[in-house]
Amino acid sequence: MSFFGEIVNKLFGKAKPDKPTLPAEPKPDPAAAQAAAPDAAPAPAPLTDVDVAAVTDQLVGESGETLNWRTSIVDTMKALGVDSSLEHRKQLAQELKYDGDVNDSASMNVWLHKQVMQALAANGGKLPPDLAS
Repeated sequence: MSFFGEIVNKLFGKAKPDKPTLPAEPKPDPAAAQAAAPDAAPAPAPLTDVDVAAVTDQLVGESGETLNWRTSIVDTMKALGVDSSLEHRKQLAQELKYDGDVNDSASMNVWLHKQVMQALAANGGKLPPDLAS
C-alpha cells in the first residue's frame, strides 16, 4: 500500500469505525493496470467528507503527546500512527512526485505537509481554511 493510502486508511478508519477500512473499488483488468504502471500503488478511495482536523485532533489527544500536526508532516504522521522516519518521508515524497532535494529534509517536510493536506482535501477530506490552501 502507498504511504498516502496508509494516511487515508488511518483517517477513514477512525472517522468511520463501523465501516470497512476503504470501500471496494471496481476491479480493473490487473494485467492492463500492471502493464500501464508496474510500480504504481492503487489510489486510495475518497474520504467522503471526513473532518480531517477533528479526527486528527482526536488522535493527538489519544496519543498523550504534544503534536503540531497542522504544520508538521512528522507530527501528522505520528498522530495517525504512520512511521514518520526520514526514510518513509522520502518514500512519501517520491510517491507524491517531489522534485526537490530529499536530503534537504526541512524543505521536503514543508512541501510534504502541504501536499498531503491538498491531497486529503482533493480526496474528500474536509480541512479548515488555513490548511485547505
